[in-house]
Amino acid sequence: MVIDSHQHFWIFDEERDSWITPEMEVIRRNFLPEDLWPVLKANKVDGCVAVQASQTDSETEFLLHLAEANDFVRGVVGWVDLRTVNLYDQLERYSQFEKLKGFRHVAQGQPEGFLLQPEFIKGVGQLVAFDFTYDILIYQNQLKEAYNFAVRLPNVHFVLDHIAKPLIKAQELQPWAEDIRRLAELPNVHCKVSGMVTEANWQHWGKADFRPYLDVVFEAFGTERIMYGSDWPVCLVAGEYEGAKGILTDYLSMFSDDEVRDVMGNNARRFYNLDI
Repeated sequence: MVIDSHQHFWIFDEERDSWITPEMEVIRRNFLPEDLWPVLKANKVDGCVAVQASQTDSETEFLLHLAEANDFVRGVVGWVDLRTVNLYDQLERYSQFEKLKGFRHVAQGQPEGFLLQPEFIKGVGQLVAFDFTYDILIYQNQLKEAYNFAVRLPNVHFVLDHIAKPLIKAQELQPWAEDIRRLAELPNVHCKVSGMVTEANWQHWGKADFRPYLDVVFEAFGTERIMYGSDWPVCLVAGEYEGAKGILTDYLSMFSDDEVRDVMGNNARRFYNLDI
């Protein structure tokens, strides 16, 4: 079973979704399950995990509604204010939703030191009580901070989104590679191979551009802590779903069948405790 561990849905709102700039015209519209399911079927993907794209409680409710109505949406990574004083009560309420698997904050847009705020660390630590996971969304220059954050929370199940957005367009490996290897030393941190095409030259990327980064990630995390994600529909600014998926499936041709199955589905099923 193949699971896309990272994709988004939205009803486009120009003010709320201001991060979708005019140069990203192809995704300045609505994207809903009925748009994704034919794409997944065509690419032999059996299910997906829907991840928050905006930072509101209504976003979590929106994704849970879509997941309830569409069986192929196997899990939801929502948003909640992890610094709020009544967080435990909110998490207790959310724990009633079977398809809600974890939470994410768009930390890539936050000032230096955001992840290390005591109230944020305390909030993320409370996820353990309800078996919720946490997706780490950062830029590559925040990797050292992410390590100092995750090392304080050894019981939380973390996954790094988009391999921390290295400078693929510039073909720069350092200090990203060194920092990735250090983060991977923490056994409770996993990694999504996702979002890579949007860090490359949108019009002129080739599969060879990504190989040095994949080499580092696979060496650091191993096939048991890596999961496939498309980052659909964001990936569409740089190519079709099939092309983005093909970067990883081509790379995996050198691995065993069991390792391929782990990366393309089993790891996501285990990490998010998907009911499949």
